[in-house]
Parts: sequence; C-alpha cells; structure tokens
Amino acid sequence: MKALSLLLTILLPVLLPAKAGEAKVFAEHNLVAWCIVPFDAKKRGPAERADMAKRLGFTKIAYDWRGEHVSTFEQEILEYKKRDIEFFAFWSWHASFEPLIKKHGIKPQIWKTLGSPKGATQEAKVYAAAKSMLPLVKKCELLGLKLGLYNHGGWGGEPANLVSVCQELHEQGHKRVGIVYNFHHGHGHVDDFKESLQTMKPYLLCLNLNGMSGKNQQFQKILPIGRGANEAQMLKVILEVGYEGPIGILGHVASRDVEIVLRENLKGLRELTGKL
Repeated sequence: MKALSLLLTILLPVLLPAKAGEAKVFAEHNLVAWCIVPFDAKKRGPAERADMAKRLGFTKIAYDWRGEHVSTFEQEILEYKKRDIEFFAFWSWHASFEPLIKKHGIKPQIWKTLGSPKGATQEAKVYAAAKSMLPLVKKCELLGLKLGLYNHGGWGGEPANLVSVCQELHEQGHKRVGIVYNFHHGHGHVDDFKESLQTMKPYLLCLNLNGMSGKNQQFQKILPIGRGANEAQMLKVILEVGYEGPIGILGHVASRDVEIVLRENLKGLRELTGKL
C-alpha cells in the first residue's frame, strides 16, 4: 500500500489536467497595482500608499506620477523596499529618476505611450514610430531596463502596430522592447481579443485589466472588473492563449479612494476567476 501511495503521489500531478498556469497568472503574487498615485482622492504619500498596497496583498506596483511627485521619487522607492514591494514599472521618463535606479539597484520596466507617426505607407509609419522611441530605448538598454510600448489610443494603440514596431526595433538589435496592453484602451478590440493577444504574446510585458462594456451597456471606459459584459470571456482567452506574465489591477478614478477601487477590482477578479 505504501508503494502504491508513493507511486500515485508521483504520477497524479502528471496524469491530472494541469491548472498551475491558471493559478499562476491570476495569483496574488502576479498582480500589479497600476494608476494609484495621481488617481487617488485621498492623495496618499509614499508611506501611506505602500501600506495600502501591502494591506491589499500587492507585491508589485507600477508607478505613475505627476510633477508634484518628482520630489518624492526616492522616498517611494524606499517605502516599497521596506515592505518587500517590487518597484515594477515607471511611467514615461524623468531625468531625476535615472540616478535613483543606479543608487537603489532597482530594475523597473519603463512604460511609454507609442504615438501615431506620420507616413505615406504603413512601413514608413512603423519605421518613424520605432525611430521616435530610440533615445529612450537606448537609455533603457544602458540601465538594463525593459521598455514597454503602451497602448493609449490612435495608431500607436493598435495591437498590430505595437507588434510591428517591436519587431522593427528587435530587428535593429533592441531586444529589450515589449508591449504593455491595457483593457481600458482596448475597447475596440473586444471582438478580436484572442487574435490580438496571440499576436502580442511574444512581446507582452504586462496585461492591465478593466471591466469591458457590452453592446447592451452604456459605454464606460473605466469600469470595475466584473461589472462589464466582456471581461469574463477575455479572462478565459488569457488562459487559452497561455499568457502567464504579470497582470495589472487598475485604480484610475481620481475622484475616489484608490483603495476602494482596487478592492472592487480584486473582488471582481476573484469572482470571475472562481467561475473559470
């Protein structure tokens, strides 16, 4: 009996359908808090924000900022370190952030919107978009950072264009460039989300979730996860395609306490994934 028990212990994980990928992608340790700095009615400082993130179970924060936050960049880094929170990503760029990267040994992704370049042909637009990103691409390479091209509407927000620019930069030898894709800027790609995700997957650095309005709902760009008609199916697609990278949980409501907004999104995510 002992021998049989031991054999089953070894074989069962192999014979049973694997659900490890499902647990991994939506697991607490894989979630990133995003849009929680200027989008917070309580206007928390670095320590309060880090406490809030820790309380909610986040181990990663993507840091968005405005001019008034520049003076507290270093404090933000230190407060995260005190609580074992990863400084996962930094929005756009600021010269004063560079020495802090070196001083504190952090390696955040840099997220930058891909614009909508001019060009007579698609090829010309792709080349122009890639060229416009080169100064930041090279800066990231010198610092050992990854650069995420961020969809934010327009030509540069289209999945196919994001992929084409990544491919162009990779062909030029810049392999640290990828894509950060946001549900809330992707309402136009609900119907072809599976195809878009499959195309982006080799380059995807982070996937930020949001509730997605259905055809019978009033359109709402920022919607809690679980309140829309489409995000449940989109979460299934994430599993089907096999994406296992980081998942962003959105704040992005300046008029509300961001802790409440994050709690709503976390609750919605758990309810939806519990039904998958």
